[in-house]
Amino acid sequence: MVERVSVDADRPSGAALVRAAAAIRAGGIVAYPTETYYGLAVDPCQPAAVAGLRSAKDRTAASPFPLIAADVDQLAVLRLEWSDQGRRLARRFWPGPLTLVLRAGVAMPEGVLGPGSTLAVRVPGCRVARALARAVDGPVTSTSANRSGHPPIVSPDDVAAAMGTRIDLLLDGGTTPGGQASTVVDVTGEAPRLVRAGLVAWARVLESLEA
Repeated sequence: MVERVSVDADRPSGAALVRAAAAIRAGGIVAYPTETYYGLAVDPCQPAAVAGLRSAKDRTAASPFPLIAADVDQLAVLRLEWSDQGRRLARRFWPGPLTLVLRAGVAMPEGVLGPGSTLAVRVPGCRVARALARAVDGPVTSTSANRSGHPPIVSPDDVAAAMGTRIDLLLDGGTTPGGQASTVVDVTGEAPRLVRAGLVAWARVLESLEA
């Protein structure tokens, strides 16, 4: 049975986050709540941890894992190439369910870095998710806490049942809201490109850049 620790979703702090951060730094996989579903966090700079995450999800697709951070400053370690459009979208929608695809200036393991040395990153709206990245002192992965081909999960009990010993720790912040996943926008080109529709409507993204 997976180790399970509770965290206050409104005021996340204390031993639970310390324990979760230690597990991630040790190369483990931690399930945690986001503003939509439960996600899985590993240290994206550890190739073995990223490979373990792919195995835990039974994931064979080549699509890279996105990353979350506690705030924009925490993303500096990735040496992202920020376009004016990217900065404007980050200021408008972060923290929140908008993922930006940006070019990175650092080497990352296979499974995190996308085509053209890109990374998918965001600062999430969920306090627990941001607190976890802050406790780790660096960005962590954010992929749904389910096996590939299965629906995403909102209940910590269902995460425990579905993932079991495939993960090292379950950070229990209660049931999450569910709904659509984050919107993914590529801002590496001259014009923004919608990669995945989600909670932030594409029309709102475009309107925010016209203002």
